[in-house]
Amino acid sequence: MGELLRGPSAPRSRLRELLADGSGPLLAPGAYDALSARLVEEAGFDAVYMTGFGTTASLIGRPDVGLLSGAEMIDNARRMVAAVDVPVIADADTGYGNAINVLRTVQAYEQAGVAGIHLEDQVMPKKCGHVSGKAVIPADEMVGKIRAAVTARRDPDLVLIARTDAAGVEGLDAAITRAKAYAEAGADLLFVEAPTSEVDIARVAQELTGVAPLVFNWAEGGRTPPLPLDRIAELGFALVLYPIGTLLAATAGIRSLLATLKADGIPAAALQGLPTFGEFTDFIGLPEIGDLEQRFGA
Repeated sequence: MGELLRGPSAPRSRLRELLADGSGPLLAPGAYDALSARLVEEAGFDAVYMTGFGTTASLIGRPDVGLLSGAEMIDNARRMVAAVDVPVIADADTGYGNAINVLRTVQAYEQAGVAGIHLEDQVMPKKCGHVSGKAVIPADEMVGKIRAAVTARRDPDLVLIARTDAAGVEGLDAAITRAKAYAEAGADLLFVEAPTSEVDIARVAQELTGVAPLVFNWAEGGRTPPLPLDRIAELGFALVLYPIGTLLAATAGIRSLLATLKADGIPAAALQGLPTFGEFTDFIGLPEIGDLEQRFGA
């Protein structure tokens, strides 16, 4: 996992293989930093999703309302890519500007080593896809941004995902129409955000199957119904994102420990079930450092 001395790898071609293998949807739990990315990999998942919601919460302790710059998001992606060997799919928000900004955004994410990104058609500053008050740019403007993204990538294996937030703004018909236009512009996968019923989810799948592979956002506590995985697979989705479960779990765990520390003055009662110091240092790679010190005489 993310060894300091890593052999050659091809996470982008690996991501494309995983998406095309036909064995069912690829599951990509969300991670918000390098540590949570390593935990996703340790759990045996084949891909990591860098959540913008979680990145914003972890970096600045604020909501996902477009407060982070592209540079901050890309820096986080770079650290996560360096920490794991599985493909990282990153939230690239709106591309941080117009189509010209998207050119630079795509190149910077590609240089950071991510295997895929998604771009959305919200106005700047954007909002979390499962809150109210969103607005979207004109469809033809987003088509231009997707075309710019296709042109900007140097590695043809970089996976470009087009996300539309139009379902909650203009209605599902408009969202499906937009998704078809984004596929025609060159998007590799389509991501219709925040459908609010199983009927709407099934319609998205029915009308877009064969246009491009589809993304399902299993947003924990969001507006989309929490369908069972077998139903998601039956509908033909290629990629399932679980964006904030790790963030919520970390929040609950830290709160619990701090409550014990506040009440008792020591954390002892909260440590049962947690990794020991030695277990954690083993996981985080201390033995590897020891081996490297022996090798290089540090």
